[in-house]
Amino acid sequence: MQAKYSAIALSVAAAIALGACGKKEEPKPVAAPAAPVPVAKPMIVVKLGHVAPMTGPQAHLGKDNEYGARLAVEELNAQGLEIGGATAKFELLAEDDAADPKQGAIVAQKLVDAKVQGVIGHLNSGTTIPASKLYSDAGIPQISGSATNPKYTQQGFATAFRVMANDVQQGKALGEFAAKQGFKTVAVVDDRTAYGQGLADEFRKAAEAAGIKVVATEYTNDKATDFKAILTKIKSKKPDLVFYGGMDAQGGPMAKQMKELGIKARFLGGDGVCTPEFIKLGGEASEGNYCSLPGMPLEKLAKGPEFKDKFTKKFGTEIQLYAPYVYDAVMVMADSMRRANSVEPAKFLPEVGKTNYDGVTALIQFDQFGDLKGGAISVYQYKGGKLEYLETLGGDVLQAAKAEIKEAVAEAKDAAKAVAGAVSKEVAAEVKVATEAVKEAADAAKSAVEKK
Repeated sequence: MQAKYSAIALSVAAAIALGACGKKEEPKPVAAPAAPVPVAKPMIVVKLGHVAPMTGPQAHLGKDNEYGARLAVEELNAQGLEIGGATAKFELLAEDDAADPKQGAIVAQKLVDAKVQGVIGHLNSGTTIPASKLYSDAGIPQISGSATNPKYTQQGFATAFRVMANDVQQGKALGEFAAKQGFKTVAVVDDRTAYGQGLADEFRKAAEAAGIKVVATEYTNDKATDFKAILTKIKSKKPDLVFYGGMDAQGGPMAKQMKELGIKARFLGGDGVCTPEFIKLGGEASEGNYCSLPGMPLEKLAKGPEFKDKFTKKFGTEIQLYAPYVYDAVMVMADSMRRANSVEPAKFLPEVGKTNYDGVTALIQFDQFGDLKGGAISVYQYKGGKLEYLETLGGDVLQAAKAEIKEAVAEAKDAAKAVAGAVSKEVAAEVKVATEAVKEAADAAKSAVEKK
């Protein structure tokens, strides 16, 4: 019986096995082809040197310059600028020259040895001029956003550029301004630096040409804080005006000591004293005095207010002086690399000279020397603890006209909106018509300037 059941079991097992063998096997699912992995673009590091005094009495200006450069670098990296088939990553190599020519030469050589692709700076003319020879020998493009002495570009180096007006332009404008204000006599003081002396010399030429008599010439240095000895000499000459060629760290105390000594003359200086720090150091003695800055006021420039807002939000401080120019200098350097499609200095250097860049501070174009074309000079007066814009002299007449036209049209539009909200639709319509008429007149003025 057991054998019978075993036989049956074997038969059943055999049948099951045969059935299994005859069953069609289900095909395994075919995996979908994997999506192609995007190939990341190679990255190329672009090293830009930046030099300014980060220690000493001008450290606040050096920090201002560095902030302008860092803001530009951050924005460029956020853009992911492609150059030569690679994504450019910009790095800023910041160095401190302490506004000292010898230290300037040392850090310049350090940047050359680091094989930077370009240099932004230096801040001071006195450090920029000797350093420029080292950059020229190495073939490294250099763009300064603040060195104004004409000798910087007059050396004939193909690597040297600046994005603001020079001291010839500034001194001439200030001399003409002083004459227009009715000043008859002036005492001239400078700090013996390349910047201060250069600006004072150019001012003196322009002032004398305009009929102003120079009754005293005195000198100090860029580390001094006590000016009573030279100011006492000046007081005896009874000038209408005291002109100072130098920076705010000396200009502020000088204006303060003028007041303490009872000197009635007005104080006039260039861009080096046209800062919030001058007002801080000079206190009440700042009131009513004058200074100048290259270019148009930021608030009158299309990109100026936006830049100011970005700067103050990021760094938590107000712009001291040159930050917008340094920002533009970095952008011009990067734009030249983009147009050359290369970060090699020898390849993009020719493009720097061909620059036509709409920057924050101006439409940047260079002449054959590397100087900014059409450099304008704006004059300010210290009032109520602030710098109050007075006028723009020289430079690009068209740019100035455009700024004034833009401001006039904006004011007309604002007035129209205010009226429209307060009166009838009929009156508002009339205002609108008037606004359009203003705009047409502005366009006509612009056309006339362009033809000129």
